[in-house]
Amino acid sequence: MITAHIGGKFVLVCTYETKGFLYNKKYWCRGDSRNTCEILVDSDGVTKNTRRAQIMDNGRRGLFVIVSDLQFDDAGVYWVGIDKIYADIMTKINVVITEVPVSKPRLWPSSSLVDRATCWGQPVTVRCGSTSGTAVRYAWYRNAQHDDVLLHHSSELLLHCGAVVEDGDYYCVASNDASSQRSDVLSVQVLMPTDSSCIYVINMQGQSIYDCADRMSTTTVKPPPPPTTCQTTVKIYSDTTNQSLQLNQTTHEDQFFSRTWTGMSFWYTLLRWGCFLTLLAYLCIFIKCTEAMQKRARRRRKVRFRQRHHLPH
Repeated sequence: MITAHIGGKFVLVCTYETKGFLYNKKYWCRGDSRNTCEILVDSDGVTKNTRRAQIMDNGRRGLFVIVSDLQFDDAGVYWVGIDKIYADIMTKINVVITEVPVSKPRLWPSSSLVDRATCWGQPVTVRCGSTSGTAVRYAWYRNAQHDDVLLHHSSELLLHCGAVVEDGDYYCVASNDASSQRSDVLSVQVLMPTDSSCIYVINMQGQSIYDCADRMSTTTVKPPPPPTTCQTTVKIYSDTTNQSLQLNQTTHEDQFFSRTWTGMSFWYTLLRWGCFLTLLAYLCIFIKCTEAMQKRARRRRKVRFRQRHHLPH
């Protein structure tokens, strides 16, 4: 039996007794019965070549049958035969043609996730595709606690506020009659549900990671109502002045820390340049001092020389 993919080819290598059948005609024929099969190609070249099938007799190296550009209707029963008086020598071959196996599907968004459209609740389409495979079928699944849920049969998954009501993982399956492959997991994190402002984040392999921190800080969600206990109400009326002062102090402190962190890079740069200039100044002073010491040493040597030889100044 030979199993090959559609559009591909196969090479069949046969051996035989070259002493007795080297000069006999060899052939490749198709049919369920050895007596009624149709010869497609032979080694003498008398039978019309099908262009996709050929047979070559290389003697001791073997008998080669090559069939290319395979189609589904090429599947069936074939025979390799050696022409012989009274009864040919024949071997039965079953050929099975299958789809090309699918490769692992890849996921990519229709628009770049760097634009962070999901932070504003906008829909995003994620596509699934395999680089190899014939007659590929795609299906999207969502991970559940006990079993995975089939969403739909399609190569695209539309994520929007109505679909992502909670955190979840999604994946795509590419399959055909030959094989099946599963994609990497796509994770969706819901930061704010649909009834509020619909903010969610998509994380998938090969895409940049992003967040919606600025969107969360500027969302228009209503704050929770103030407490209504008697104790809290009394404090509000009795300490209004103190609370106002504390609020102002907190505001000033927040502004101070904000300015401090904002100017951190400026002071860090200034510190680096200050250290550099200080080292440069120390280096200049060291060089000047060294030169002055050398001059003094030369003067002392001159004075000692004159004193030894009684030379006038």
